[in-house]
Formats: sequence, C-alpha cells, structure tokens
Amino acid sequence: MPLVIGCGPVGLAVIAALKLRGLHPIVAADYSPARRALAEKLGADIVVDPARSQPYATWAEHAAMSPEEKARRPPLQALLPALKPALIFECVGIPGLIQQVFEGAPRDARIVVVGVCMETDRSEPMLGIMKELNVQYVLGYTPDEFAHSLRLIAEGEVDAASLVTATVGIDGVAQAFADLANPERHTKIIVEPWR
Repeated sequence: MPLVIGCGPVGLAVIAALKLRGLHPIVAADYSPARRALAEKLGADIVVDPARSQPYATWAEHAAMSPEEKARRPPLQALLPALKPALIFECVGIPGLIQQVFEGAPRDARIVVVGVCMETDRSEPMLGIMKELNVQYVLGYTPDEFAHSLRLIAEGEVDAASLVTATVGIDGVAQAFADLANPERHTKIIVEPWR
C-alpha cells in the first residue's frame, strides 16, 4: 500500500501514476494545505498534515490485512504486525528525509527515492538492515516515458493543468524561482519564452 512523502510537483506526479495503476488507498503527506488539496484532486485517498498526524501511523491504520490475508501468512510471519506491504515514495529531496523514512517505515518496506537531494545526506544503514528495507533510486527521463506521459495528459487521464499555478516570460524566471518557495502560492510555473 503506497505512502507518498511530499506533495510538490514530484509527489503529485507519483500520486497520479499510482492512481492510474489502481494502487489504493494512497496516503499522502505534506505540511502545505494547498499541496494536500492538490494531492486529493490527483488521486490521494488519505492526506496527512505531518504537523498534526504521524504519516506512518496513518498509513498503518489503513494498511491492516483482512482476516483472509492474515490467515494466508506463513507461520513465522504471524508474529509480525498484520500490515499490507509498504511502498513508500520519498518525494521531498532534502537532507535527513531518507533517514526519517528509515525510522518511520515498517519492516520489509520498499522505499522509492524520487526526490532529488542536491546535498550530502546521511542515513543509518544498520536501521535499514534491521528492518530489511528495500531502497530504490529512480530517474524517469527516457523518450518513451515522455511520450507515455504526454499521451496520458493529452487523453485527459492526468490533470496536469491543475499543477500549473502561473505562466511567465523569460523576464519573469528569476521571480518565478522566488515565488516557488511559497507552496501555498505556487506548485508549477510554466515559462513561455515567446511572452
């Protein structure tokens, strides 16, 4: 069951992709009310404000196995919490987030690092070892992935327009970067060079 940490443009794209794949319920966490609202619009079933609720606890509330799923577990797994497998997407990309995910993730979680941290970061490998975490880093920029994404947008399967909060010409690029620092004001600003 998916948990998306961070609902900026990267996290919102992950939510849209999870919805298209039918992976539900999707739990999404972000401090910004505007970004949480967009997460719901793009397909998140449960949104969490980390200032008020612990995202991993909220995920666990919704990840309980059905009685049938519990009964099918091998005998030794019956000693572990009866939770569906965790699929956690780190979509923030700031130092310390991977460590926070290691700390919050349940045993055997798969962690997909989508956020791009541009600084040196540290995590405790022993914690990952003890929980038997599976960590995967991803990058999605192949021509086929672009074509597939454009088709989904063109056919209306992904509402990419809801992410665009402003457009600027070349002269507005510097201010756009400053404006993007406020998640309540902007999510994605499109540069139109012809303006």
